[in-house]
Amino acid sequence: MNQTFNPLRNPSQQKPVPDIIRELKEEGYEREFKKGDVLVKPGSPISDIPIILKGAISVYQLDDDYREMLLYYLEEGDMCIMSFMGGLYNESSKIKAVASEKSHVLLIPVQKIGKIIKHHPEWVEYIFDVYHQRFHELLDVVNAVAFKKMDERLVNFIEKKREITGKSTIKITHEELANELGTARVVISRLLKELEKKGVVKLGRNKITLL
Repeated sequence: MNQTFNPLRNPSQQKPVPDIIRELKEEGYEREFKKGDVLVKPGSPISDIPIILKGAISVYQLDDDYREMLLYYLEEGDMCIMSFMGGLYNESSKIKAVASEKSHVLLIPVQKIGKIIKHHPEWVEYIFDVYHQRFHELLDVVNAVAFKKMDERLVNFIEKKREITGKSTIKITHEELANELGTARVVISRLLKELEKKGVVKLGRNKITLL
């Protein structure tokens, strides 16, 4: 869990803030999402701001050919800042958000955010913190695409999945990996075989174990 960016905690003291918790749950509503469920579609109106209570959400950018590239993950305590900014300016969504595992999400209607910030000014600090974190993650994506080799990006992706799930073995197909990293399936298959020969990973049917 990312303790720095938890909206249910005071940013400076890191202690639960009951008033905020109560108002969030009064103004919003909770939903369960299965792995693969889409929370936010590109081009759709933004009516709610997701806050992740449990699980993990993958956020993607799509190009004109609907090819996807993973931008970052939202984990427990994270808010979707892209949805927040889009909702604030009454824009349609520019990203796609998908549950990467079973997730429990608190959805806050866009029109309620101003009221919550007015009642709890500390939320402004939280929003800037989240924006700062996402900005650095996007810079990492640009750096990886521009300067890192695909095999390094592949290993980093698997390591991140292990960090999120707490498991060394992830269930994913070569096609899904290719989509996540914005490349071709044959490239991923070749690199995985090379990594297996080097003893970095162990391959199974639709699963990869990081050694």
